[in-house]
Amino acid sequence: MKFHEPQYLWFLLILIPIIIWYVYRYRSRLTYMQVSSLRLLDKMSKSYKQYLTHALFALRCIALALIIFALARPQTSNSFRRETTEGIDIMLALDISGTMLAEDLKPNRLEAAKDVAIQFAMDRPNDNIGLVVFAGESFTQCPLTIDHVALVNLFKGVEYGMIEDGTAIGLGLANAINRIKNSKAKSKVIILLTDGTNNRGDISPVTAAEIAKTYGIRVYTIGAGSSDVAPYPFQTPLGIRYQNIPVDIDEDVLREIASMTGGAYFRATNSKKLGAIYDEIDQMEKTKLQVTETHRKSEDFWPFLLGAFVCLFVEILLRHTILRTLP
Repeated sequence: MKFHEPQYLWFLLILIPIIIWYVYRYRSRLTYMQVSSLRLLDKMSKSYKQYLTHALFALRCIALALIIFALARPQTSNSFRRETTEGIDIMLALDISGTMLAEDLKPNRLEAAKDVAIQFAMDRPNDNIGLVVFAGESFTQCPLTIDHVALVNLFKGVEYGMIEDGTAIGLGLANAINRIKNSKAKSKVIILLTDGTNNRGDISPVTAAEIAKTYGIRVYTIGAGSSDVAPYPFQTPLGIRYQNIPVDIDEDVLREIASMTGGAYFRATNSKKLGAIYDEIDQMEKTKLQVTETHRKSEDFWPFLLGAFVCLFVEILLRHTILRTLP
């Protein structure tokens, strides 16, 4: 409850001098009588009228306070909020080839890409998001879904060795296009992350990009890997040994894919940069949210006026009946 005219509440301060005046007047009207002993008076029971001595004044103060509350116009409001969302359908195409185990991104490229993509999905609850993985071949790990908990669980199950090794960028992109092309969403996006060059598959990346353009799908491409060489774990009879391998990303093709489809190309040289790239894409592809709010206010001064009327009525009734005083 709120008061539309709260300035009237200052009139409650009037009660302070009124109470002071009443106490002073009551004490000044007390009469005194000297007696030899109070022994007999102690045995006398108090009349109920003594307990109601100040009831008339209290009722009048309460009535005055309630009238002041009514003047301040107490109001209650009901708010209704209606949201209409226009989500974006997003397919994530993730490279899971052997080179994604390189550790220039921590703990390695694959795990860093999974962690950042999971956070990206959880930050977009209104969007349908799916996952395609590719190496030498490609398959759909999760179709477009609004159930991001299921998506995260499927993301966690992605690991190297699920499919034949290699880097079929064109095949991975084509698979993602096939999963999103019939979407009814006004905005369709593919985020493709890879750390190599296309060396497998029957579809070239540029041909897949032309198909994406035909369906109005924007493709954001991300090249994951440091600028020169990266430490890669090799299994040997003596355990895991690390060796620096060259970073070979076909940036020209990734830029062409992004340019043809109206997307953008990004280079992630470390885990922090990768997170910043997904944040940038998140800002570029905002979900449209239309909010309609309705506020309904109602005047609630009647209960206060009714309470004041009841107090005044009871005061008048008591004053002229059981608490009547004779001149």
